[in-house]
Amino acid sequence: MTKKIPSIIKEIKSFEPININYSFQKSISYSQFSMYKQCPKKWSLQYRDGHKIDEQSIYFVFGTALHETLQHYLDIMYEKSISEADKIDIEDHFKKGLMEEYNSSYKKNNNLHFSSAEELREFYEDGIAILDFFKKKRGKYFSKRGWYLVGCEVPVILTPNKRYPNVIYQGHLDVVLYNETTQSFKIIDIKTSTRGWHDKTKKDENKQFQLILYKKFFAKQFNIPLDKINIEFFIVKRKIWEESDFPISRIQTFTPASGKVKLNKADKELNEFIESVFTKEGYSQKDHQPKLNNHCQYCSFYKTHLCPATFEK
Repeated sequence: MTKKIPSIIKEIKSFEPININYSFQKSISYSQFSMYKQCPKKWSLQYRDGHKIDEQSIYFVFGTALHETLQHYLDIMYEKSISEADKIDIEDHFKKGLMEEYNSSYKKNNNLHFSSAEELREFYEDGIAILDFFKKKRGKYFSKRGWYLVGCEVPVILTPNKRYPNVIYQGHLDVVLYNETTQSFKIIDIKTSTRGWHDKTKKDENKQFQLILYKKFFAKQFNIPLDKINIEFFIVKRKIWEESDFPISRIQTFTPASGKVKLNKADKELNEFIESVFTKEGYSQKDHQPKLNNHCQYCSFYKTHLCPATFEK
């Protein structure tokens, strides 16, 4: 028997977000905001000055393929049935996704390989181990009893700062669920990690703010009370300590604090970013001199003529 879909889910699914007119509007994302917080100079080089450096990574390829595979399983599970989802050859789905994503990134990398066959095999086997664990323990994390899938990659597109109407925030929520009993939502962000998140990572506000802002914008876009929205990071681990005396989970969940204080802080820092680098008309401030934060170890601009840190060290 098919469950009746709650009206609030129908409303959200039928919602048409605003269209961005790129001829006069600027689109920003959490990755932009996060990059600016890490190093304003790096942001300005990439987004203001147009020095695009698209470094391809096996980690990105793996994360994208695993995201899509888990979302595909959840979509079948909630829209059809658990038994139908379990019939999916999820391993083959992941393998095809991994290869397609790698080939796409390979082409973007000027047809140059950025990983070896051995490394690609290792990441594939890690993904299979994660998916095997997920299928066995799925009920611990995802249930159909009172729960509905609102959607995967749910868009949030809105103006975060009324004084800057031409600066549009655009994001996509990995998984959004609705609990009919509590009439509440859960926004889930899937993260891939080598060995999981430790305390330092959990305390990193640069990571926390992504879901906190998603909560704020989801509430604003769909007119939902903030206290009816929960958030959760769903972290999957590629590696576990095999010699542990007790079983180690391949899945870790983490819920950051998202009350009024955290919401206000995330909102304040996002608006400081917008007001620092854009004009009210939506143009980049060409006379803005971005600060150099010297987070250089993994920066794609380090050791190029574009970044002053190259000459300072």
